[in-house]
Amino acid sequence: MATALVGGVVEAGVFPAESIAVYDCYPAAAEVLSKKTGVKIAASAADLAAEVDALVLAVKPVDALSALRDAGDGLKDKLVISIVAGLSLSRLEETGGAETRFIRVMPNTPALIRQGAAAFARGGSATEADAELVQNILSAVGRAVQVKEVLLDAVTGLSGSGPAFVYLVIEALADGGVLMGLPRDLALQLAAQTVAGSAAMVLNTGIHPAALKDQVTSPGGTTIAGVEVLETAAVRSALMNAVRAATERSRQLGA
Repeated sequence: MATALVGGVVEAGVFPAESIAVYDCYPAAAEVLSKKTGVKIAASAADLAAEVDALVLAVKPVDALSALRDAGDGLKDKLVISIVAGLSLSRLEETGGAETRFIRVMPNTPALIRQGAAAFARGGSATEADAELVQNILSAVGRAVQVKEVLLDAVTGLSGSGPAFVYLVIEALADGGVLMGLPRDLALQLAAQTVAGSAAMVLNTGIHPAALKDQVTSPGGTTIAGVEVLETAAVRSALMNAVRAATERSRQLGA
């Protein structure tokens, strides 16, 4: 995700590469990102925090609070943008100190191709200018909305984990095509484009998915026969429960 965000803001011209510095506890990872985008490499977390005006915390949940501690006093009067799943603003603020401003973000992996879906919530000290900065960063790699923090776990369950659910659907559709005699590469191409095109129809037309489904579903036709099978298999309920389970897991991680 750090790679996606850096690449997006540089490509979109939100910030020049020379104004961005990165640090990773694995130097090779920072070197790869630097070579790819032209950003600078900081020698340590503390050096990075001291050098920048805003810092993106892009680490695993288990490492997040120790990473903030490693940054030390350099976080004072700085904005920290956390993309750590499940970690609440209150815990971030408790660790980072009262003089650090926090915004919590939940992005997703399609940001790697500038098609991300993200939501963010402001901490108590974060300003309108901070929110505008985060909006600009996230908009460089997709769509972004500001929400209340209480909704971020549900965002994690839906758009954060959602790409995996969609990939499963694409794979299953392609397998169905192969079952019916299509070559594997053709079936996968058709399945992926069908999902991409259907998503674009929802976003670009503003028509409810149920209405778009009805436009495809002719009386006594092929589509309604397939829809009956999906309803019998409780596919709709399974997807809803997948979002619920992912949301609850996000809450557990935060605890």
